[in-house]
Amino acid sequence: MKENTFVSIIIPLVGINDYFLESYPHLLNLDYKNYEIIVLPDNPVSQDFPDIKIIPTGKISPAIKRDIGAANAKGELLFFLDDDSYPEKDWINKALPYFDDPSVGAIGGPAITPLNDSFLQKVSGAVFLTKVGGGVPERYYPMGKTKEIDDWPSVNLVVKKDLFIKIGGFKSEYWPGEDTKLCLEIIKEGSKILYAPDVIVWHHRRPGLLRHLKQVGNYGLHRGFFAKRYPETSFKLLYFIPTLFVLYLVLFIISLLFFSRLSFYMGLGFVLYLGALAYAFFDINKKAGDVKISLASVYYIVLTHIWYGIRFIQGLVFTKELKSKLR
Repeated sequence: MKENTFVSIIIPLVGINDYFLESYPHLLNLDYKNYEIIVLPDNPVSQDFPDIKIIPTGKISPAIKRDIGAANAKGELLFFLDDDSYPEKDWINKALPYFDDPSVGAIGGPAITPLNDSFLQKVSGAVFLTKVGGGVPERYYPMGKTKEIDDWPSVNLVVKKDLFIKIGGFKSEYWPGEDTKLCLEIIKEGSKILYAPDVIVWHHRRPGLLRHLKQVGNYGLHRGFFAKRYPETSFKLLYFIPTLFVLYLVLFIISLLFFSRLSFYMGLGFVLYLGALAYAFFDINKKAGDVKISLASVYYIVLTHIWYGIRFIQGLVFTKELKSKLR
């Protein structure tokens, strides 16, 4: 792709918040000049933000906001961000070479926990730094080599505009999960999605355990529902493992009450689980470099597995439709 390719950065948000104010100077100081920034709040903004196109949308879902942003974008590439994230200075320059391959329709890069996040925010982010915690640590930490992927969150996702328009954009009433559906449509169109470990943004995490679990629960609900609605990319063993763990816990409790001899053998499963948690601790500590964060994240991981697993069952078995209330 040409070095001077014009690109569009698209950010949906409810309103101007502290995170966006933090992101604003980063957006203006990228080491690439040929780009525009499109921000889509619910209501008109009174503050003056030079060099940013602001499009009030009303109270609608982030997916629809992104579609509106893309419809108003002039760039050949659409760079999607969340309002609580900000890019590395070389974000665009690192992304462009991946599109030299005409078969590549989109790329996704890691979203790293900022160094100025609070302790509990860092713990929340650390859960996802290991396969034991979230299953896909490369989404949250730059690791490994470029590879093909089939699903990526829209906090750091770059898509060719012509392809985005061709497949109808997000065109989704799901939230979260709209990015999963978009990636599936890109693949169905015959285009590749690549993991780009050097295309980096920083993404603030949820502060506190309850907010962390609420986010994780939403992930589990949508993934369980998508496992039956869009099995091509969501019906995978990886996504079922927390639910299998929850079922194991239920059976273990039953065995304790009624089958004491069986409970002894079932208890051996906890030895394996403790081994996995020990691996997670050392893996996280290697990446985060903080023993306290690593220890706290192990506690978070156990609760993450349980709550994600329960909500996955809800989405898979009991949810007939899963649509955002923001239309």
